[in-house]
Amino acid sequence: MTEKITDIHCLQCGAPAKFDIIRQEYVCGYCGGTVGIAEAKNEKRGYRKIQREKMQKSAESLQLFHAECSGCGADLVFAESEALQECPFCTRQLVRSSWLLSEDMPECVIPFAITEEEAGQRVLAWCDANKSKKEAKRLRQAVSRINGFYLPYELIQGPVSMSVSRMDGKRTYTCGGVVKDTFVNTSKQLDNLLLDGMEPFDTDALTGFEFGYIAGTRVKIKDLDQKDTDQRIKEECEETYTPSVRTVLETKAVEVHAGTQDTIAMPVLLPVYYIHDGDLAAAVNGQTGKVSVRALKESSWYFVPWWIKAIGASIVISLLVFGALRLFGMNASGALLLTGILGFFFLIVFLCLYSDTVHNAFRIDKGRKIFTSGEETFVREYGKLVKSDAILERKTEPPVFFETLEGKTVPVELRFTTVWRVIRMALLCFIALFLPVILALLLNGFDFSKLNLGGSAVWFCIAVPVVPVYLLKFGIVELHDRPWIYIIDENSAKHRYSKSIPPLFTKENMGMVLRALFVPPGCLAVWFGIVCFFMIVYLTAFGFD
Repeated sequence: MTEKITDIHCLQCGAPAKFDIIRQEYVCGYCGGTVGIAEAKNEKRGYRKIQREKMQKSAESLQLFHAECSGCGADLVFAESEALQECPFCTRQLVRSSWLLSEDMPECVIPFAITEEEAGQRVLAWCDANKSKKEAKRLRQAVSRINGFYLPYELIQGPVSMSVSRMDGKRTYTCGGVVKDTFVNTSKQLDNLLLDGMEPFDTDALTGFEFGYIAGTRVKIKDLDQKDTDQRIKEECEETYTPSVRTVLETKAVEVHAGTQDTIAMPVLLPVYYIHDGDLAAAVNGQTGKVSVRALKESSWYFVPWWIKAIGASIVISLLVFGALRLFGMNASGALLLTGILGFFFLIVFLCLYSDTVHNAFRIDKGRKIFTSGEETFVREYGKLVKSDAILERKTEPPVFFETLEGKTVPVELRFTTVWRVIRMALLCFIALFLPVILALLLNGFDFSKLNLGGSAVWFCIAVPVVPVYLLKFGIVELHDRPWIYIIDENSAKHRYSKSIPPLFTKENMGMVLRALFVPPGCLAVWFGIVCFFMIVYLTAFGFD
């Protein structure tokens, strides 16, 4: 196996160790040895110290310059012989001066694998495939302005702790993950979404930095302060794990808050070809040839209050009902009356459905879309750039959830809407809706000829709107706030955790029942309800005669 700079090595045999989310430590796949999180971070600090001393010696024999943009503040490092007059990121004037080795100079680099001419060809290929877009026409004219840069990034790897929740739920869950070879842009001026669009990179090509790599190529220095860098790393990890969390929690409306204090961050330089021409911006991955283009105009996304969503959904459903009634021959006045009654019912149901997302206030978000050339990447074979059969993907481990059970935090698997739980909920709703009818059949010996559904009319008027509302408001929340829990042991075996059910007939519960039945004035309403219910059952069982 080829050794990578990003590898964490076993303290016993020196082989690469992989982070185990369940055990929360790095585990060697060869001898079973373990490496703690602190020990892993110390290993990379040692590598960085050696690499920085090597760079200091190498820099003494070079005459390098740096240019600071008077407009956007970009810092560029370039060779002595290269002439720079304007900023390639905003076209403002550059201030040139001699350069000393920066503390923010990365120690690792992924070298350019495609030439400037080949990058231009990839841009033109994107234009040919997107002729209908205004960006393609502008980009074709601006392709001659393409420039190659080594851009500053942080390479992030290691464990990530997260607290996640559903926006319509009451519970917060704890889970852990591992990010691998995640790159975070540390340039303040450049569009992070644009650069994200041309990723990923293949870290097999990552190597220690040497000044020979920047011969003839400009280097942009990190200009994002550490606080903003840490925040960007946190956001990148949250975005990385959001799709997986959505899958587990069975909804897109999730909140993910990541803790990245245990990750290892290494400053690196990544090869990028960049085009900037007014409001046009495009980037080409200097290793894989993937193209990313930013839209010329901003797009708007509208977020409406929850109650508008409820009213809108009710109107749409009501219109569909009205159309269906008319289609099946009902006259307009009758269809309108029935639709109005059902529409009021739909409104109650949808208000309950959306009321748990009250923080979704009206707002307008704006941003520019990012277009890419897709997942295809390119490699060099026999001197020619050819399309690669392999698809590069971002490397993440599925999240592992943790629960505190009986005072001990253990890894678990959560299951929400299982088939049995859904069937049980539907069965309970059916029983609640037809409870008087079921009891009436038991009372009359299942004599359907005597059954009078009119006797349950009052019950249906109450139950028909209440049962769906209860199902939406409490039943679904019950599914998502009280999942089935399966404990995962060190061998990855799973077994269901069953919490002991508290006894029903406790002194406290019996006291509540007795107070409800015999303490006035509340007991009067309780007995009135009981008498009415049994009258409904009797009338349903034997009719009004």
